[in-house]
Amino acid sequence: MPSNTFSRRTVLRGAAALGGASLAGGFPGIAVAQGSALETTKAKLGFIALTDAAPLFVADEKGFFRKHGMTEVEVLKQSSWGATRDNLVLGSKSNGIDGAHILTPMPYLITTGAVTPNNVPVPMNILARLNLGGQGISVSNEYKDLKVGVDTKAFRKALLDKRVKTGKPVNAAMTFPGGTHDLWIRYWMAAGGVDPTRDINTIVVPPAQMVANMKVGSMDTFCVCEPWNLQLIHQKIGYTALTTSELWMNHPEKAFAMRADYVQANPNATRALLKAVMEAQMWCEETKNRAEVAEICSRRRWISAPVDDIVDRIQGNFDYGTGRVEANSRYQMRYWRDQASYPFQSHDLWFLTENQRWGYLPPNLDTKSLIAKVNREDLWRAAAKDLGVAAKDIPASTSRGVEKFFDGKVFDPANPKKYLDALEIKYLKTAA
Repeated sequence: MPSNTFSRRTVLRGAAALGGASLAGGFPGIAVAQGSALETTKAKLGFIALTDAAPLFVADEKGFFRKHGMTEVEVLKQSSWGATRDNLVLGSKSNGIDGAHILTPMPYLITTGAVTPNNVPVPMNILARLNLGGQGISVSNEYKDLKVGVDTKAFRKALLDKRVKTGKPVNAAMTFPGGTHDLWIRYWMAAGGVDPTRDINTIVVPPAQMVANMKVGSMDTFCVCEPWNLQLIHQKIGYTALTTSELWMNHPEKAFAMRADYVQANPNATRALLKAVMEAQMWCEETKNRAEVAEICSRRRWISAPVDDIVDRIQGNFDYGTGRVEANSRYQMRYWRDQASYPFQSHDLWFLTENQRWGYLPPNLDTKSLIAKVNREDLWRAAAKDLGVAAKDIPASTSRGVEKFFDGKVFDPANPKKYLDALEIKYLKTAA
């Protein structure tokens, strides 16, 4: 395991050095050392039934929230990403939620009002990234002979032929417009010459409903997190074309985000929540814990799915359903390793650029000031220091640098326009 992974024992030693924190009593040592009492011990956090929400499940089940003094945290299942948005807009004071496991672009779409009722902005803060990679793009068994993978050229022909011959719509399902799954499936399709805006329909389906909808023929392909890709194979309905790190190695995925007004009113409680989630991410990353992570995820209150649909991919073992099998795949989800938790601002810039590409956000958006407002990597750094993360394991820059994609495209955070100009298929909104 790389040097940026460390044990809970190390964390607990650091806590003791700061004043002898106990699991039962929160983190009193840190509170005393900083003179920073918690403003509240309450928070309502939303999640969708997906394995990349595991750090929230583990923080609850293993007592990390309580350890850091947040004794009244409710982790609440949301029916869809639309419901997550709606409950974040409401806030806990109006029977909604304070924060969530969330698709990384959503805090920006909510903050700008792009996806809120009447386009009313609701400021959000990204506190951490929850994971890297770990999503899947699946294809119906209708196309099993093609053994579709990262190359969509043959799939493109099959889809367009179907549309012409049957007159029926060809559907690619994702989970939220402008969200990560939408962007992965659009990128994948467009790289093979499929225009996801004009050639096919992109439809919104909640993650837990993907398998049932493909079973009745509602879509030809979909993008979602686990366990739904593996469940599709187990039910003999479709197969995995690719895991999304095959498009972009160790790409950023979900985030841990809070309403900005909660962060502003409760800075110490926010830091405590963040530390609990980060420590849970470390725990999830450990190979020895992965089977238990899968078991926790399978429980009724969390994903409520058979552990057999979860455990293999949590452990990094991928049977694509096509004869392709990979053990301990380098494409497996990362919760902490490879700086998975740190919210690089350069990654947020890519998500904003792709949302501009597909017309969800205007091309004249001031991305720099928006990222400065939403991305609170400064809080992550403060929490990492509290937890005793070694300085060498904390990124020196807010940028991970130039990113390379499977089709040869390059994203340089210093010049997003060059990247956007190089993309042949796009649907830019007319500037206001």
